[in-house]
Amino acid sequence: MGDLSVRADDLHAHAIIVHDPGLIRLDLRGESYDVAVTDVDETCPLGVFVMFDELTPDRLTAVERLWHAVFAKRVPPDPRITLQKRQRARQMLRAIDARDSGAIYRVVAEHLFPQHKIDAASWVGDPIREITIRLARDGMKLVRGGYRTLLRRPRRDR
Repeated sequence: MGDLSVRADDLHAHAIIVHDPGLIRLDLRGESYDVAVTDVDETCPLGVFVMFDELTPDRLTAVERLWHAVFAKRVPPDPRITLQKRQRARQMLRAIDARDSGAIYRVVAEHLFPQHKIDAASWVGDPIREITIRLARDGMKLVRGGYRTLLRRPRRDR
């Protein structure tokens, strides 16, 4: 086997944004990773610190994906967010942006769902109206801090 260790210089070579010497954004195989690098001895390989709490499985998934990217391996799909959740989050943010710009729900719906014919006369009873209102409502939850739940695995309440 080859040398499967990483040093700080290896990460800095892929940095696209350096907030300060200890916080960098990497571009690895087309994906962005935010990494905090602290207490670095430039001569030693880097390690990863993972806290043991309810988010440990999510952190381990992120570390595994970073490991694959650093060593130019195929990065596995992120099991924490499905394609459907990703698309819905995008629609929620578009709805919030439109509402913040002063657009009414019908105009938002026309942009989010261009394939549907939406007229003013039938708007009140249109199911697209309810979907648009929910997207805006749930988008506000994301903006108010709910975005933290996007990359968490579903958990059963105990």
